Amino acid sequence: MTGASARAILQALLAGEEAPAALADLAKGALRHKLPELQQALEGRVGPHQRFLLPIQLAHLDGLEALIEQVSAEIDARLSPMVDEVRRLDAIPGVGRATAEALLAEVGPDWTRFPSSGQLAAWAGLTPGQDESAGKRRSGRTRKGNRTLRSILVEAANAAARKRNSYLAAQFRRIAARRGKKKAAVAVAHSILVIAYHLLTRGTEYENLGANYFDERNRSRVERRLTHRLEQLPVPCRAPPHPSAGAAGLPRGPRTQGRLSPTRSTFEPVGRFSGEIKQRPSESWKVKWSTAWSGTPGAGW
Repeated sequence: MTGASARAILQALLAGEEAPAALADLAKGALRHKLPELQQALEGRVGPHQRFLLPIQLAHLDGLEALIEQVSAEIDARLSPMVDEVRRLDAIPGVGRATAEALLAEVGPDWTRFPSSGQLAAWAGLTPGQDESAGKRRSGRTRKGNRTLRSILVEAANAAARKRNSYLAAQFRRIAARRGKKKAAVAVAHSILVIAYHLLTRGTEYENLGANYFDERNRSRVERRLTHRLEQLPVPCRAPPHPSAGAAGLPRGPRTQGRLSPTRSTFEPVGRFSGEIKQRPSESWKVKWSTAWSGTPGAGW
């Protein structure tokens, strides 16, 4: 009801227009690409009680929008001395202007009252709790802190996870693969707060480390991991046609898959064929098949 197309259609309904084609023609922007579906959705009747309630609901929405604009103007006036701080925070992926204003409202204009970013994160409730036994540190719940600030940062972390080619998105995917999306969001929220602390206390600008930061930091480890994954992948193979098929055009054999052992050159297919992979010094990997057919050709292939 807050979009331009929805508001125009509702105003036309209040004016007495009920034809679905005429109402759908009031659509704007990308909604015009869905005119048949929109016409189908607009088929129906508007009763007297609905015509009575619609103006009241629209007036209520207009009043809320006016109040939001009034409050936003007051926030802008009070944050006018901190325009540079808002601009620096706005450069962080996932942190918009509203989030930057909320951060300054919760923490205050002077972030140097916290001796370190760790103490600020502890105050916000974004540091893990202490859970250690017999020298082993286990996963502990985060501390209690500023719930409003914590929820703002977690929301910003979820938005940063959808930002392409960013360090925070890579960090989110890296942690989510091992610990889950919720813990990854809390970890990224902690990183956003630490970044904001250093930007405001040092007066620096945000620099994106890039999505490949973690890969470039330990290239050899990434190469070993990817090589191991390639060795574990199944090798797809397709069986040759039966020798007796000839020009009859009989169907080809079933598609089989096998797994290549990283320690030996044997190939163990899954299906009705058996083969062996041999490696020659001057040639690439080749598959030498010895097919064993049973039954009548063309039956049960």
